[in-house]
Amino acid sequence: MYESYSRQALPSTKYRELLGSALCVFNSNNAFIIENILNHDVGNYSWHYLIDRTSGKLSGPIQETITRVSDTKIAEKFNDLIEVRNRIIHGFQVTHQGEQILATKDRSNKQYIITEEYLLGFIKDNEELTDLLHSFRGN
Repeated sequence: MYESYSRQALPSTKYRELLGSALCVFNSNNAFIIENILNHDVGNYSWHYLIDRTSGKLSGPIQETITRVSDTKIAEKFNDLIEVRNRIIHGFQVTHQGEQILATKDRSNKQYIITEEYLLGFIKDNEELTDLLHSFRGN
């Protein structure tokens, strides 16, 4: 598929919508994690400091704040989501069954297609993290 703004072959509109949604829900949760860190911080962190860190570098602040006053569920879920997000972001475009789509590889070099179902699963898993964060915040 081509668009007027790019001469490069692109995945379908629906696939790109799911990619955008996946990115948005993860970014929303990243901000929600930072909000919860700051709500339980004892003065060690600022929003500016935390927002400039990669998601993976938030594990220390999460442990010192969220995990300290609850359990490891949020930290574990967020770490799992970071791994999947990294697979999506560091994916590579391929032609699969005549369509443009992203593929990725795991640490053992096994390659696989990032399907619409994979993206929908990631979006759903982000919703589960959102629920945990709302519960933790007290909403």
